[in-house]
Amino acid sequence: MIVFQSPDRRKEEERLRQEKRLPPGQALTLKFPVLHYGPVPNFNPATWDFRVWGEVEKEVRWTWDEFNRLPHTKVVIDLHCVTRWSKADTEWEGISVRTLVDQDLIKIKPAARFVMQHAEFGFTVNLPLEVVLQDNFLLATHFNGQPIEPDHGYPLRGVVGAIPGRDDLQTPYLWKGAKWLRGLEFMTRDRRGFWEQAGYSNSADVWKEERFA
Repeated sequence: MIVFQSPDRRKEEERLRQEKRLPPGQALTLKFPVLHYGPVPNFNPATWDFRVWGEVEKEVRWTWDEFNRLPHTKVVIDLHCVTRWSKADTEWEGISVRTLVDQDLIKIKPAARFVMQHAEFGFTVNLPLEVVLQDNFLLATHFNGQPIEPDHGYPLRGVVGAIPGRDDLQTPYLWKGAKWLRGLEFMTRDRRGFWEQAGYSNSADVWKEERFA
């Protein structure tokens, strides 16, 4: 089978390779593929809440209205999926965990080292605390100026990617940001999330091609 590649896509992919923004084994897409395990959950703003617990001084729980009043920020990142597609220059808006910590809205205990993202249907994703506090990790509500579509995690998802020119940031594959996010658990010790238990890499570094354990 012959797969047609548009000149625009090929030209853009070559630009990213020259700028060293395309990790090994990745190919550019101009679309936004939908990949997830299980059904898309229903969203009821009247009953939805977001919980923060574990190694924090005080457990926090925000309603949907309260969550949307938290300080917002925007970030432009390149997304890299473990299934080998990458999408460049995507704009996300949402809440930075670093900002919540800096403004004492979340008070992390000194022993905290890891974070588990808890999503609908019991789905989990683990990350080191240092990555969650980076500029390239966001609790995202909007994509390219619009609320995230249900297939991509509406109303809230964790999103992580590469900020062009920021070589100081760790960049894991996109699955390390959970769709349909409902809470963050701060932990002293690491625990494997859903895909990590299924054999995917725990660190998932895109530049080292850490796809599988």
